[in-house]
Amino acid sequence: MLMTRELGPGGTERQLTELALALDLSRFQVHVGCFHEGFRADELRLGGIPILRLPVTSFMNSSAVSGAWQLGRYLRRHKIRLVHTFDFNLNCFGVPVARACGIPVVLSSQRFHRHLTPPRFLKLLRTTDRIVSGIVVNSESVRREMVEEEHVAAGRVHLCYNGVDIGKFKPEPRVRMPDLQNASLVIGVVCLLRPEKGLQTLLRAFAQLWHQEEGVRLVFVGSGPEQSRLESLAQELGVRQQCVFQPTVSAVAPWLRSIDIFVLPSLSEALSNSLMEAMACGCACIASSVGGNPELVRDNETGLLFEPGNIHDLAEKVSLLACNATLRERLAGAALRTIHARFSLTASAARMREIYDSYLK
Repeated sequence: MLMTRELGPGGTERQLTELALALDLSRFQVHVGCFHEGFRADELRLGGIPILRLPVTSFMNSSAVSGAWQLGRYLRRHKIRLVHTFDFNLNCFGVPVARACGIPVVLSSQRFHRHLTPPRFLKLLRTTDRIVSGIVVNSESVRREMVEEEHVAAGRVHLCYNGVDIGKFKPEPRVRMPDLQNASLVIGVVCLLRPEKGLQTLLRAFAQLWHQEEGVRLVFVGSGPEQSRLESLAQELGVRQQCVFQPTVSAVAPWLRSIDIFVLPSLSEALSNSLMEAMACGCACIASSVGGNPELVRDNETGLLFEPGNIHDLAEKVSLLACNATLRERLAGAALRTIHARFSLTASAARMREIYDSYLK
């Protein structure tokens, strides 16, 4: 059983859904558990994956007890042998329940750097580190953190890179979305609009150079708590008319194919699904040199790196690509080849099967 808090937007939810659908159903009878459903639930059901929705609203009220009882009954009824939780909420809830039910293999996940975890969950999360069979991480950066800072034995931490569905995320057809049809050049990002994404850095860098080329546009695709602040800042910087704010969409590939220069200015990042998808869609990419970003973007080979939070550095890198179509094409081509060689959904699912098989044999 694969478990996550909700089946809606977000990279973790997408990775769980795509993994569930990619696993060999002749070898694995896949079930998915969650607290809240979303549009990903429809994708899973269409693929024949049963979903258990646990009505847990808080760990501090009776819904947690009821949810634990329902989960335990489900695990026993379906004779589930492996439970894999994908986010900190389900690490804290699903891991202890699965262990109490005697499930032979219980795996947790660490898909972002630990300091982003809400403090009230940290003690319980570190307890689950000690009782799981193993922990799956999605970048070498997070693997090092778990071993060196969280003191988890190296042999219990398993690296499985996120995977991109290269049938869905591909460079063609490269047609602008309606809101961007008249743009001469599009700079953009697709992500949840959260503080750790460093999006104000991108907006301030754009404000320094947008006037260098007529018709250049900046697009933010995604929703989140930073949206109103970003819109206010764009107004303050005098670039609101050059910015497009598109709320979260289920089909992001057409938006990525509308972007010439994809910028991920994160202040903290494990391994970005959006960055991988942008590379697969033929964007020339710029990313901050944090976390797992350098595992995807090799500076001046598969993209450009800049110092996180450094507006001037980012503005220089964007200006360089904006003025050099040949360089954009070279970097985008190398990025696409890297995704196909190392970060496809097929490669990720195969690696996860290896991890599961190593415990189930």
